[in-house]
Amino acid sequence: MHETAAWVVNHSVGPLNLGTLIIGPRDHVVAVAELDDTAAAELGPLLRDAARVVETLCRPEQTYVCTWSHGRDARKHLHIAVQPVTAEVRARYGGLRSEQLQARMLAEGDEPDITEVEEFCERARELFRGCPGSPAAATVPLEQQPAQPRPGRGRTTGEMNV
Repeated sequence: MHETAAWVVNHSVGPLNLGTLIIGPRDHVVAVAELDDTAAAELGPLLRDAARVVETLCRPEQTYVCTWSHGRDARKHLHIAVQPVTAEVRARYGGLRSEQLQARMLAEGDEPDITEVEEFCERARELFRGCPGSPAAATVPLEQQPAQPRPGRGRTTGEMNV
């Protein structure tokens, strides 16, 4: 869905809710502490942009950002989940939050509809293309790019300045 020199962003595959993005390093890395300088420099802006995409498309009460690297017996590969959590999602899982919510989602195994995932991904690609630093945004000098309001303040649905 989106790439940088060091990272790849995809929609999650499996039983997490619609809009959950997984950010993974291109190189085999099992911990944030192992990131090279390029990956570390890209991570903050990429997490911000991914959260803005998720917040624009899903309008969550909260967006979780968490790292996963567990394998069966040891660290396996670093993944960062950017997960929109709406009131509807929480209600569907008994009001659970945080890791308890994620554990219940994984245990129950409900996956989002593939057609909805594809539609989400297409819309997300368009939003990522407008992010500062993306090839599409690189043609507009940063000082000429529009101001970046915080989510929920002065924006309408579907509008995003990242």
